[in-house]
Amino acid sequence: MLSLPKEFVFGGATAAYQVEGATTEDGKGPVCWDVFLKEQGRFSPDPASDFYHEYPTDLALSKEYGVDAIRVSIAWTRIFPNGTGELNKKGVAYYHALFAECLKNGITPYVTLHHFDTPLNLHQNGDWLNPKTIDAFVAYADFCFAEFGSQVKKWITINEPASIAFGQYVVGNFPPNIQYDLPKAIQAMHNQMVAHAKVVNLFKEKDYTGEIGIVHILESYYPAEDAVENLAAANTCNVLYNQFMLDAIYKGYYDNDTMFVINEILKQNDGKLTILPMDLTELAKAAKQIDFLGLNYYQSHFVQPFHGESYIHHNGTGEKGTAVFRLNGVGERIYNPAIPKTDWDWVIYPKGLYDMMLYIKNRYPNYQKIYVTENGLGDKDQVVNGEVLDQSRIDYVAIHLKAIEQAISSGIEVKGYFIWSLQDMFSWTNGYNKRYGLFYVDFDSQKRIPKKSAQWWKELSESTKKG
Repeated sequence: MLSLPKEFVFGGATAAYQVEGATTEDGKGPVCWDVFLKEQGRFSPDPASDFYHEYPTDLALSKEYGVDAIRVSIAWTRIFPNGTGELNKKGVAYYHALFAECLKNGITPYVTLHHFDTPLNLHQNGDWLNPKTIDAFVAYADFCFAEFGSQVKKWITINEPASIAFGQYVVGNFPPNIQYDLPKAIQAMHNQMVAHAKVVNLFKEKDYTGEIGIVHILESYYPAEDAVENLAAANTCNVLYNQFMLDAIYKGYYDNDTMFVINEILKQNDGKLTILPMDLTELAKAAKQIDFLGLNYYQSHFVQPFHGESYIHHNGTGEKGTAVFRLNGVGERIYNPAIPKTDWDWVIYPKGLYDMMLYIKNRYPNYQKIYVTENGLGDKDQVVNGEVLDQSRIDYVAIHLKAIEQAISSGIEVKGYFIWSLQDMFSWTNGYNKRYGLFYVDFDSQKRIPKKSAQWWKELSESTKKG
């Protein structure tokens, strides 16, 4: 039996590009994914979950099934179709209507400013490698704070900066589809930390009301076997994927132990990192002002050293046992057959969530509070006799909430959990064959069917609030 605080937030998570559809409707401008997906020809983001039109249905279901907060993102190019310049009033009106509907249903919106969907022209000019993107992002954020601040009190700067950088330049499953360029990925991560810091500082300087944070994907790393070289590989991975950016947001600089590892990686990959003095000024200022950390957690990894030709195969089809990850100078992921994994080779390991939160508490005592802003099970859900009996999702969420309960008992300030996802939606690298939602979506008819997990969620949310 789970025992969580009465004030614990039970949220559902979405992202604009994955749920809205309507990618060219009412003046919306193009983003980096539009061209990339069209060139691939595998799947389309239209109509996705048609949240652009169906949001009243989804929010009514949220209210009925015990979802008291929702993560949504603003599609930058619905507001500024070219990323900068001309304002799209229809896009502004849409988000006002969306936030009003959230509040009408008693659902608190947690709003992300950037969730993977950089405007196309900014992307084509270097995306986060170009400082002009940072300037454009700050101006866009300032507009959103001023325009929507009466409705939105919880703001998130960037969703998963590491996923952006590694998807674009290492794994190659995000546009521009570059692989194994670690120096570019590291520079893109740093530049996103500067963008985040500038937006946090602007939010505080202008005295906008509410709270502001960032969402990181954080995965725990463990040695494949208890050997010195494997311990070193686990540390290298942790520094690269987690500590590098956590240092930026909480210390306001990169600690010596962090830069030692980063410089070793750069050396082995013939690269360098540019950090300007003004970058560190912004980071230091923001580190004292950030209000919360959003932690996205899906899996952990067991690793050993790897020095050789990098090779990554992304399992995007759900054919278990096909994922491969070997990165020169970083490490190789080894699967432990004793630990279960999903059809997409994501290791099911809730201990990694607890360990990550404990690590944050110990290394960054100024962290204030954490929301688990994404966690959930992607599965091949099917409707049988009008029902979706997704017991595996219930089991998955329950064991991760148990890890959160343990963290709270250990004195870690965890304030809420947002299931990924509220409804079934379009997936960046899987299209529509991987479902996460509490609400099943028939993508042809857009009919919603609450799954068994939705009923379980409702009962858990209501019983928690009763105490």
